[in-house]
Amino acid sequence: MSTLTHVDESGRPAMVDVSHKAPTLRSATAAATVRLPPDVAAELRSAGFSTAKGPVFHTAIVAGTMAAKRTHELIPFCHPLGLEKCRVEVDMDPAGDVQVRCTVSVHHRTGVEMEALTGASVAALTVYDMCKALSHEIVITGIRLLEKTGGKRDFHSAETAP
Repeated sequence: MSTLTHVDESGRPAMVDVSHKAPTLRSATAAATVRLPPDVAAELRSAGFSTAKGPVFHTAIVAGTMAAKRTHELIPFCHPLGLEKCRVEVDMDPAGDVQVRCTVSVHHRTGVEMEALTGASVAALTVYDMCKALSHEIVITGIRLLEKTGGKRDFHSAETAP
């Protein structure tokens, strides 16, 4: 028998039944990195992180938040959740890479890892979209879960260890 949670006894795709679980505070943080060519990073800095399309980081924050809230519309077996918190952070590090973090939380019967991952991914994609006129050599990498709490087991990646 499979240990995959989205497969029923017959091997068919199925949404997980969470009706027997007690609601608890669930939270998750995910990250992504947008690697910009050095000339693009320099141009973006000198333009105050804005392009002809508008403020890059602010637009990415809004897009990441919207995506996290609508994850169930994108990922077939995600439960619809009324997120209680969604914080998307977008900053450029000294090397010129754009670092994206998305933290979400809700009191519910199921976790919010996919919402955090979706928020971080769409925010990164938005940075790409806003900057692609400057270069198509932009690379989105390192989309990953950093931590989750409140479910059957907590998770903290080595990246988040003190």
